[in-house]
Amino acid sequence: MSKKTRLIQKTSKTFLFGGVLLVLLSSLALYFYTSYLLKSEVEEVLYSTESRVADAIKNDSVVFSLSPVIEVKKTDNVQSEVLKDTIIYDPSQDEMELFRELSTYKNINGIDYQITVRNMVVESEDLALAIVISNITIFVIAFIFLFYFNTTRNLKLWDPFFKNLEQMKRFSLTSKDTLNLVDSDVLEFSELKTEIETLADKVRKDYESLKQFTEDVSHEMQTPLAIIQAKIDNIINEHEISDKQFEQVTSIQKDIQRLKQLNKRITTLTKIDNNQFINIENVNVSDLINEKIESFKELQFANLVYNPENKLSVSMDVYLADILINNLISNAIKHSKKNEEITIITKSKLLIISNFGEKVLANPENLFLRFYRESSTNQSTGLGLAIVKKICDLYEFKISYKFEVDQHIFSIDFLRN
Repeated sequence: MSKKTRLIQKTSKTFLFGGVLLVLLSSLALYFYTSYLLKSEVEEVLYSTESRVADAIKNDSVVFSLSPVIEVKKTDNVQSEVLKDTIIYDPSQDEMELFRELSTYKNINGIDYQITVRNMVVESEDLALAIVISNITIFVIAFIFLFYFNTTRNLKLWDPFFKNLEQMKRFSLTSKDTLNLVDSDVLEFSELKTEIETLADKVRKDYESLKQFTEDVSHEMQTPLAIIQAKIDNIINEHEISDKQFEQVTSIQKDIQRLKQLNKRITTLTKIDNNQFINIENVNVSDLINEKIESFKELQFANLVYNPENKLSVSMDVYLADILINNLISNAIKHSKKNEEITIITKSKLLIISNFGEKVLANPENLFLRFYRESSTNQSTGLGLAIVKKICDLYEFKISYKFEVDQHIFSIDFLRN
């Protein structure tokens, strides 16, 4: 998953990169354009000087030179005009300098002359560089000013959005607090505020309706199930029934108990989803495990072995802690034979429950899905481990499963991420 960037940082980076690119491109363009203009100007001066020298020779018939700027000499080898850059020694500077040189050949008064005029271009390069540096300096100063002005302006412009975002982060369906969003003079932000408030009200109403529906269904199911159970008990106690009828009635009782359990677990899952368990206490898991072991022993499950390496205490809802331990132990019992040992180990922040298994599960990745059963012969509701996973997710506990040395091993790390 890619790293997320804040909106202001994103827009500032875009402005920054765009500005730097603009400064570089404009400086390069200015440098080459200025160099071209200065070069053209130098060449124009060279042609002007050459023309004046030719006129002077024509009028006065005087051959003169001013090295290295002007050189005039008679020649018998007439060539084409040459315009080039050259490096020659400048006596006035006592060093080698870069010149722009124009060499022309002209017949003046019947005599062929080679007229060479030069102009120093070092100063032109320095001038172009100075112009570019000045341009960059002005751009950088203007850019820094605009950058901070733009950032400050954006922060002020987006302030209602960020405040409303914080409000949305704290929004809870279980809370009765009204969602008070900040209005903005920006049309889109104002419309977003209105839509969010409308959506939040609708979601809250739907949540309340669903919550009420779940509670009503759960409550209404309990009454007919209790009545059916009572009537079956009356039939068994008040009437003589055959062995076949007894088996059928017993099967019906088991189905009723399973339906009661299913209803209870669905209700528990719904309440967890709705964040209705908000009471946090320090629960002594070690004591809770001992209580559960005693309860299961009374039901003739005497193969539970508890090895507490350290006492285990966790901050969570007491009712959910009871469900968590009960479902894990019940799951191990359901998938074990009567005499097989079930081992429970607790460390400072770790719970491990293991039971014997003949083979690895076919689809271990589906273990914590609702209504998933590894075997069709298993009569469980398929919700026990789903509730365990939901409780762990609620408190950010890490639950894991592995098959190792003929053992199905479930472990819960109670250290929050």
